Amino acid sequence: MAEIKLTFNGKEVTCEGDKTLLDVAREHGDNVPTICYHDATTANALCRICVVEVEGMRVLQPACVVKAGANMKVQTKSEKVLRSRKTILEMLNSTLDLSEADEIQHMMQDYSVDENRFPDAERRESDVKDDNPMYVRDYSKCLLCWRCVQVCAEDAQYTYAINFEGRGYETQIGTFFDKIIPETSCVLCGQCVAVCPTNALKPKRQYLLEQGMSANEISVMNTGRKQRKNRNA
Repeated sequence: MAEIKLTFNGKEVTCEGDKTLLDVAREHGDNVPTICYHDATTANALCRICVVEVEGMRVLQPACVVKAGANMKVQTKSEKVLRSRKTILEMLNSTLDLSEADEIQHMMQDYSVDENRFPDAERRESDVKDDNPMYVRDYSKCLLCWRCVQVCAEDAQYTYAINFEGRGYETQIGTFFDKIIPETSCVLCGQCVAVCPTNALKPKRQYLLEQGMSANEISVMNTGRKQRKNRNA
């Protein structure tokens, strides 16, 4: 693949012609933030936190899917870009529980997010779904990044146990016909849990420990064995 030249933040760089702007930024030490993007999944430009400004293009461009072009002039930290990223984070924070999304919390600090900018926003609330032995689902923390759906489908497992359901604001991740996990095609591989950026999907053991159960109690519950008596009692 032939190399091309383009400009990032006023500095001329070279790259292979099949690279995305995100690839080029990372190759040259520019930490463009991402949320929906993951190395193990197909980029879909859903969250738009990775937007950059490209001279001659009317709107900001998602760096995770836009290919680098010869003689492009790209700004990754312009005022317009920074304002857009900050607003996206403020909108997410106004509707979701991001308390366990460590990377996003760091982004919020980096972009000086006003956590009270949208006080009248409607929060997405959902009961914790605890229906299988491997993980729990708390969609109050879900930002619809699509990572879990992708690894469950063509990007990894080819299981198709989960997908989007609902429309507009009511859209959420769910199972077909709202079945519990054991009644779906889920094989409990855990890949969806591994790629979740917000802990909306959480290992069952971790969840139970946070609820106050001891490791011994969890072990007994998982194996069905009777708890040993304390010999010193």
